[in-house]
Amino acid sequence: MLTACTSTPKDRTLPFEGIENGRELGGLVMQDGRRILPGKLVRSGNLSKASDRDVALLKERFALSDVFDFRFDAEAAGDPDRVMEGVRNTRLSTLPQKLIDGFTSGRADTTQVKSAEFTDALARYAFHPQAQEMARQLYPAIVSDTTSQKRYGAFLRGVLHAEGGVLWHCSQGKDRAGWGAAFVLAALGADRQTIVSDFSLSNVSYAPAVEAVSARITEQGGGEAELAFIRSMVGVSVENFEHTLDLIDAQYGSLSAYLEKALGFTAAEQEQLRAKYLK
Repeated sequence: MLTACTSTPKDRTLPFEGIENGRELGGLVMQDGRRILPGKLVRSGNLSKASDRDVALLKERFALSDVFDFRFDAEAAGDPDRVMEGVRNTRLSTLPQKLIDGFTSGRADTTQVKSAEFTDALARYAFHPQAQEMARQLYPAIVSDTTSQKRYGAFLRGVLHAEGGVLWHCSQGKDRAGWGAAFVLAALGADRQTIVSDFSLSNVSYAPAVEAVSARITEQGGGEAELAFIRSMVGVSVENFEHTLDLIDAQYGSLSAYLEKALGFTAAEQEQLRAKYLK
């Protein structure tokens, strides 16, 4: 619950028809009392099924100028984003190569959370200790990988210099897009509770899918380890997210310092971002 902000999760959820897990950051209150300007910053799932109405919403309400796609090659090729005239699409894969290799070699395709193929793959891999460990290491791997760090830094500079509204996404808009949102919020001066609360809202978006796949795992005799895998793969692991924030704090002192030291997004650039997106 966002105790520091009068806007509710419902206020920020966007009424997309073909885009999953979409919400804006506008209205959230930062530690200095300023709010994020509405109609500027959007996070979501991929845009492959964006409807005409979705495109109109993005162009009219957000004056969208830039999309940042955090998916790797196979994901983007399998479900390419809808092309929107006048909108620049920049792909910056932020999943470490070792994890890409693990997903593609095991064919644990996470591009379609509701597909039968996806469900079947999860039901199989939930019982594999190696897959469970991969899920646990996902967030620490993302934030510690130097290539991912460089690409998130490029993303933040893209947000800083965008001429209009900005949308960023991965496949489901929850893990890689969630970290993108965390970095934007940290640069804008959000407190930890606000960052964690926004991240956790993906579990609201995907609650029906988590429940359905979890029921299947339980029927197959799965226990807590298997269910934790499902929760993290279909939804998000808030516990793992906070654990990874603790790792960042231990190594860098704060998330803001991580942005500067690891992502190369300087304190001056963070202040410029605040001047651009806060009121």
